[in-house]
Amino acid sequence: MSAVPAFVASDGGLLDVAEAIAAEWAALGVRGSFLAEDVDTGDRLGFDVDEPVPLASVVKVPLALVVLSGTDLARTVTVDPATSSVGPTGLAAFRYPATVAVGDLLLLMLSVSDNASADALFDLVPPSEVDARLRAWNCTGIRVRHRMNRMYECAVGVSDNDFGLALELAVRDERTIELLDPERANLGTAAALVDLLRRVWRDEIADPGATAGLRRLMGQQVFTQRLSNDLRADTIRVSGKTGSFLHLRHEIGVVEAETGDRIAMAALTRADRRARQAPDIDVAIGAAARDAFEALRRRSG
Repeated sequence: MSAVPAFVASDGGLLDVAEAIAAEWAALGVRGSFLAEDVDTGDRLGFDVDEPVPLASVVKVPLALVVLSGTDLARTVTVDPATSSVGPTGLAAFRYPATVAVGDLLLLMLSVSDNASADALFDLVPPSEVDARLRAWNCTGIRVRHRMNRMYECAVGVSDNDFGLALELAVRDERTIELLDPERANLGTAAALVDLLRRVWRDEIADPGATAGLRRLMGQQVFTQRLSNDLRADTIRVSGKTGSFLHLRHEIGVVEAETGDRIAMAALTRADRRARQAPDIDVAIGAAARDAFEALRRRSG
């Protein structure tokens, strides 16, 4: 990330909001990029929006769109925990083999960020195929290169199965862990991710059945500690996808209000400290989402 953020804003008032968010993140010891954009008007605010960042579980959103665009959702897949991916949720936490439909793998992958479900889908649609489809859709700022479990294999490989050490190494120099290296990681920029969300919400990518399916599944995410932390209300809907790995804490999503406002957001962060739990960073992401949503909603009104 650049030492001095590169800001983008549609006017001076939105620039003030972007500068305040960047200052708060810097005070917490967080490097990051942030973008919020009105899906319908294009008004935006943010900083360092073209910086490529390893995606962690955010990569499950483009994977889902590709799967929804041509895979039989009723097709069944058997996942064996003995050979599946690492993770605390969904099939990754199972003890016994389970046979699950593709549509339900998508639900587990996006609602509880199940890595085993994601890698079962990557077995059906390999990373190279997902990446090629993104190129065909002109999503040039997103790269898909590897399955989810490969991240954990790389972290274990450099730390002798000590995730505390892996976290320390990531904070010191990401390139010591192969799949945090921008040349090898699943990668994206805030600008590219927000553009993907905008196109999904406007049915301007893939086909309407796939985009509607992705919107529905992202609306079922159970994690609310980041973008939606300060936006919990009966009149607001947040559809999102988190991404967490070592020092990375991300979320992308769309905030929709009953008034019709639709704001797409990407918050991509790296912590500069060794901490497995960092609720203050989650809170800062939530505060950024709230401030950006309110600023852009006032402008559209």
